[in-house]
Amino acid sequence: MTRTARLAILAAIVVAVVLWLVACAPPDAADSPGYVSGDGTVSIIADDGEPLALAGTSFAGEPVDVADHRGQVVLVNTWYASCPPCRAEAPDLVELDARDDVQVIGVNGRDDAPTALAFDRTFAVEYPSIDDADGAATAALQGVVAMNAVPTTLVLDTEGRLYARVIGRAEASTLAALVDDALARDA
Repeated sequence: MTRTARLAILAAIVVAVVLWLVACAPPDAADSPGYVSGDGTVSIIADDGEPLALAGTSFAGEPVDVADHRGQVVLVNTWYASCPPCRAEAPDLVELDARDDVQVIGVNGRDDAPTALAFDRTFAVEYPSIDDADGAATAALQGVVAMNAVPTTLVLDTEGRLYARVIGRAEASTLAALVDDALARDA
């Protein structure tokens, strides 16, 4: 094999590796409508510390505070309207929110009010979502637990303490089991 042929093969390998790395890199949220999603990994945290402090204003202009839901398991779900896994898990969250012992609270830092409210109508969402355009809610959560992907769902026990985290789309059966476990923890 000639030197030129070897260099051409080497160059092709380098280009292939670079293209592969670029394809696997998450898009910059500021420049792209893409999303960074996890794989549904569940972490049981079972924090016995202080209740999670998270409050804000909903897209409808109403105050939202997780502290108002002590006695229920609270699912805090980060989402935005064009996120495919967020759309896929929305019906499951709506179903869980219909339970008397569960409250879902969304956190959305990407959408404007008309977009978020259209999502709510599309998926029959009745639970509130914090309008996190300023990033304050996400920053508060980052101080407690790593928020690596959208969607991420936090499960708070009936005392408001962090029980579990699901990175990426949360399957309905997984969420139901986590809710039941969090309820049993406080029984």
